[in-house]
Amino acid sequence: MKAALALLALAATGAADTQAAVRFVACPIYRDTDAGRKSGCWLADDPATGTRYDVTSAPTKPDWNHAVLVEGRPDPAAGNPCGGLVLEPARVSVLDEGCTRFMLEAEGYAGRKFALPRRNVRPLYEARTPPARPFAARVVTVPFDYDSSFVSYQLADYYLDEAINYALDVAPARITVTGYAATRADMVSGHKLAEDDGLARTRAELVAHALTLRGVTAADIRVTTGTDSPSADEAFDGLDAPSRRRVEVRIEPGSATR
Repeated sequence: MKAALALLALAATGAADTQAAVRFVACPIYRDTDAGRKSGCWLADDPATGTRYDVTSAPTKPDWNHAVLVEGRPDPAAGNPCGGLVLEPARVSVLDEGCTRFMLEAEGYAGRKFALPRRNVRPLYEARTPPARPFAARVVTVPFDYDSSFVSYQLADYYLDEAINYALDVAPARITVTGYAATRADMVSGHKLAEDDGLARTRAELVAHALTLRGVTAADIRVTTGTDSPSADEAFDGLDAPSRRRVEVRIEPGSATR
C-alpha cells in the first residue's frame, strides 16, 4: 500500500520531483516471484519514511545476511512488478552489519523477466571495432561500491574493460590512474558512513594492476589519488553520492599514434 501511495504521489507532483535521489540503510527483503530465471525481486524499506523500494535493478545484489546502503532515484514509470517503488538507476552496497533473512512469497507480483544489462562485458574472443585515428586523450571512470575495492559485475568491470581496450588500441604514452574515496562522513539512517583515506590508493592500484595483466606496460602507468569530490561521469547515471567512489583512468596516446 505504501509503495502504491508513493507512486501516486510522485505522479501527482510532476517529473521534477521524481528526480530526487534517495539514500538509506536497511535490511534487504527478497520476494520469491516466478517469472523465469533470475526473476526474483530485491526490496528495501527506507526507515525514515517506511516507503518500500524495489532495488532489483542495482548491478550489485544484496546479501540478505547483511544490511545494505541503498542509493537511487525513483522511477514511477517503471510500474510495480515487485511490490515496491522502483529505483532506476539504483546502487546497492553490502555493509558489515548483520541482518535476519526475510523472504516474501510472490503475493501476486509478477517480478521481472531477466534481461541482459546494457553494461555487459563482451568476451575476449569477440572481434572489436578499434577506435579511429587520430587518437585522442580519454578518461574512463570505474565506479565502486561503498567501502569496497571489488570490481562489481556488470558495472565496474564494464568500464574497466573499456579502459583496458582503449589503452591497448592506442599504444599510450602515459596512463594516469587516480583513485577517489568518499572520506567525508555522511549520516545515513543513523549510520556514520565514511571511507578510509587509504581506500582511494587501493582502488587505483587494483585498476593499474588489471591494466598490466591485460598487457599494458607498467612503466607507462602512474598511480595517484584525488580528494573527495563528486563526478558527472555517465557511469553514475546522475547519482551524486556513488560518484565519490571511483577510479579515473586517463589515457594519453603516444605522439606517433595521435
